[in-house]
Amino acid sequence: MDDARLKFAIHEACREGQTSKVESLLSANPKLASLRDDDDRLPIHWAVSYNHLPIVQLLVQSKSFDPDVVDGSGWTPLMMACSRKEADAIVSLLISKDADVNAKNSNGQTALHFCASKNHLDLARTLLKEKATARVKDKRGQLPLHRAAAIGSVPMIKELLGPGKSPLNATDADGWTALHHAIAEGHGDAALLLLTGGAEFDKKNSSDQVALDLVPDEKTRKFILQAAEREGIDLI
Repeated sequence: MDDARLKFAIHEACREGQTSKVESLLSANPKLASLRDDDDRLPIHWAVSYNHLPIVQLLVQSKSFDPDVVDGSGWTPLMMACSRKEADAIVSLLISKDADVNAKNSNGQTALHFCASKNHLDLARTLLKEKATARVKDKRGQLPLHRAAAIGSVPMIKELLGPGKSPLNATDADGWTALHHAIAEGHGDAALLLLTGGAEFDKKNSSDQVALDLVPDEKTRKFILQAAEREGIDLI
């Protein structure tokens, strides 16, 4: 084994899911839990990234464990977990260790942004229950709602628009509202939900376009116009 692999053996073991090896390495040298590798990550970052719950359970017991420790891009373990499928147990564990649900990475994104992007509805509900805010804009000016609209997730949009949560008509760096994103991606159902919720359909983006100007095809345009009309909303 070369020197680099030997030095970062615990990081590799965390990636590979080798629980007993991680346990052995930590027993010999507990300080390894705080060792940063060439990617500026700690063992906890790799264990969470690869969804290895038993290893995460080991690492959080370390005396030096910091639930909000960041990697080189400002990602916390909680952000990584929220980007993974079926990471509910790890998210719950990190929250039980007082992970900051509103921490931001280098791009200004929170864990809730990643839940919205990946359509991880249960994790989003968990974060919101723990007082995560849906009102944080990232460096592109986007709220989690913008992301939910872009992927067309009606349940996620409903969750984010709950009482006291996300602004509906906020614009990102390009002047796009959630409605702009939903229509541009052809998500008629998501667009209708936003419209019935009070989305400003005549709001223009930085290119002087209203949301309907961005519709990708005539079929989607017809669906949105007819559905909105049934709800008493005249878009023309």
